[in-house]
Amino acid sequence: MAKYLLLKHYRGAPAPANCDTTIDQWTPEEISAHIQYMRDFGDKLVATGEFVEHQALAPEGTFVRYDGEGRPPVTDGPFPETKDLIAGWTVIDVDSYERALELAAELSAAPGPNGEPIHEWLELRPFLAAPPTITE
Repeated sequence: MAKYLLLKHYRGAPAPANCDTTIDQWTPEEISAHIQYMRDFGDKLVATGEFVEHQALAPEGTFVRYDGEGRPPVTDGPFPETKDLIAGWTVIDVDSYERALELAAELSAAPGPNGEPIHEWLELRPFLAAPPTITE
């Protein structure tokens, strides 16, 4: 089994094939249908033993870094443009890369405006199986 991260972007990936509006422009019913599809997808993965987790993220955030003892600086920018922000993720644990591709394709068919599949692009990233080896 190998773990993969399926990343959903607010914007920044290639444009979805069947959706030219962002989710903040959808009707409440369209948003509910999209979210229900995501829940049903997660339930299916639980049933097959391939589900690890999934989460949605808000568009706002804060950068934090270590700046000496007792001084964690916090800033509200600079941030990447909204198009570069991650909307959420799903982590799967599957038998093969081909299965990961299959599930990512299925997830990209979540409904959008008018209940039509949006065919959004998802970023598929494998987890590192072991720490990288450092050689000199």
